[in-house]
Amino acid sequence: MDAPTTQPPLPPQPARPVPIRSSRPGSDGEHLVQLRTGTTARADKFYAEQVLDRLNARMREFVARQEMFFLATADRHGSCDSTFRAGPPGFLHVLDDTTLAYPEYRGNGVQASLGNIEENAQVGILMVDFVRDRIGLHVNGAARVLADADMRRERPGLPTDPAPGRRPEVWVVVSVDEAYVHCSKHIPHLQKVPLTGPGRSWGTDDFRRKGGDFFGAAAEAGERGPYAPPPRAGRTPWKEEPTEPVAPPSRTSSGSGFVSRLLRRRS
Repeated sequence: MDAPTTQPPLPPQPARPVPIRSSRPGSDGEHLVQLRTGTTARADKFYAEQVLDRLNARMREFVARQEMFFLATADRHGSCDSTFRAGPPGFLHVLDDTTLAYPEYRGNGVQASLGNIEENAQVGILMVDFVRDRIGLHVNGAARVLADADMRRERPGLPTDPAPGRRPEVWVVVSVDEAYVHCSKHIPHLQKVPLTGPGRSWGTDDFRRKGGDFFGAAAEAGERGPYAPPPRAGRTPWKEEPTEPVAPPSRTSSGSGFVSRLLRRRS
């Protein structure tokens, strides 16, 4: 009987090359301030060890259980807005390791965030876990806006929220550019209060349930004078109903162009 043939060992496989990051994360302004304050080396260590261009497994798990986040946007001139978004755990959906999406529910009609995204796609999301881990996660990226029907065509497995008033009007889809930790040093440790009463009034237009005039702004608004916005080219006067459809003005946008498309559909 012939002896079994011994196969020579396979040669070691070359390691997959790791791309070299030739540019530092962050803005020119923060790099300049780092030089002025002598924190460049400390910042480089943070960039090298903590800033990813995707969501790793632990980040994805963290996002999937959050019930709120803070959103930062800016218009094309750089004027900023920060706001708050909330929903059931997982309302900020992890579509994959480079994509997040969240629903925009019915609000006060101002559409500040969507308006900024229309002009400037860059957004910043900050999630803070005050209850369990006392840690935060930053996600910066570029956003686009989709109608609910379009979103569900792209993502047919997206669940439908059964809560009345929590129906998405549109979705904001964020392509992740940066993801990094927000340290726990100054995050307070809070305790969740058990839900009592009827719960949240999702989508309500009830003035009192939305907070009413909590800060007393209505009593002082008259001191600014009557609010009469200047006429806009190609638009009917403020508060007057248009007698016929008006095409939106043409312009260049770094955002999704969703609002322009929506107006065209309505016309």
